Amino acid sequence: MAAEQTGDHRPSDPEGCAVTGIRPLTLDDIADQRAYERERDEFRARVIAVKKLRRISVGPVITLTFESRLTMRFQVQEMARAEKMFSDEQIQHELDVYNRLLPAAGELSATLFLELTSDEELRTWLPRLVGVQRACELHVGGGGADRVVVSTPEEEHESNLNRPETTSAVHYIRFRFTPEQVEAFATGPVTLVVNHPQYPDGRPGTLLSEATRGELGADLAGR
Repeated sequence: MAAEQTGDHRPSDPEGCAVTGIRPLTLDDIADQRAYERERDEFRARVIAVKKLRRISVGPVITLTFESRLTMRFQVQEMARAEKMFSDEQIQHELDVYNRLLPAAGELSATLFLELTSDEELRTWLPRLVGVQRACELHVGGGGADRVVVSTPEEEHESNLNRPETTSAVHYIRFRFTPEQVEAFATGPVTLVVNHPQYPDGRPGTLLSEATRGELGADLAGR
């Protein structure tokens, strides 16, 4: 499986931190190591419960996890724990990296994983799914082409990890909505589709539950 744990894949170092609708994480949001160990079990359980709503699989090997302030705080806390980061400078660097993944108002931000468990699967799927980071679609409200929101990759990460003949097992993508599409998302239905010519199982896609739409609707509102 393409690992979702911290340390295996991370965004590229930022040139500058993007302005987001959701309030960026600061040093005050990150517990020191002793304090985090005391809360870690309860916090991890909370994050796992939220990720069940935010994690959507489409077909046999593609999963999207829609990111939020909570999931990004978890990433930073776990990275700091694993790498034994203690200084403010080290933590701030991680915050600058991961804050870039927070969605702006009217956006959803997701990490796309290719869930591949063997060398054979890697050799098969990575060349086949070149361009997958631009092939994800949210079909909102059951309407026509104006109700299809297409994924846009994080450019710096894309340029660093992609080659013409193969792709990466992890991508960072966004879905940018018009106000009309935000309204249609709230009322539903919403289907996540992977519209890639080499991935027919990505169509007709996965219908988002009402609970998932409610969870992601807060992101679109910038909360």
